[in-house]
Amino acid sequence: MRKSGVAEKYVRVVQDMYERSRTVVRCAVGQTEEFNVEVGLHQGSALSPFLFAIVMDQLSEEVRQESPWTMMFADDIVICSESREQVEENLERWRFALERRGMKVSRSKTEYMCVNEREGSGTVRLQGEEVKKVQEFKYLGSTVQSNGECGKESDHSPLNIDGSNVEIVNSTKFLGVHLAKDLTWSLNTSSITKKA
Repeated sequence: MRKSGVAEKYVRVVQDMYERSRTVVRCAVGQTEEFNVEVGLHQGSALSPFLFAIVMDQLSEEVRQESPWTMMFADDIVICSESREQVEENLERWRFALERRGMKVSRSKTEYMCVNEREGSGTVRLQGEEVKKVQEFKYLGSTVQSNGECGKESDHSPLNIDGSNVEIVNSTKFLGVHLAKDLTWSLNTSSITKKA
């Protein structure tokens, strides 16, 4: 937090929140005994996403590139490169930067996709393990496809809260901010992918 320029009084408030922190876990069969929280962020806290963003910003500072080469949202990271070799090199740099500071890159969730593939078949490896190749992936609700197209927006089932269907609207104003359904990743990056 200090490296991000957060005022010292707020750093101390957060430290106090996390000092001698205890919690329980609730599940279908009941609740655990109270135990000490040694690592991680408080689940369900409104402050946790902010703290996570600060941590990720600091951890990725030395490896993060400008968009569109690196795109981050919470713990989802998209790394773009012009060759498999660059992808492997960048993936290894990210893995090293995160894992040396206690974060873990999920091998099972890491995937790669070639857009408008020109070179023959090949693989991407992370520490000797082959990374799963996909033809499309979802990022911020949009599907990015290996043919370079974006779209095929998520089909959301009707939202149901406590037995009542909630109407999905195309746009609304909330706290003075206009929120529109069509403000998606694919809409805002289509010009970049068409150049590829």
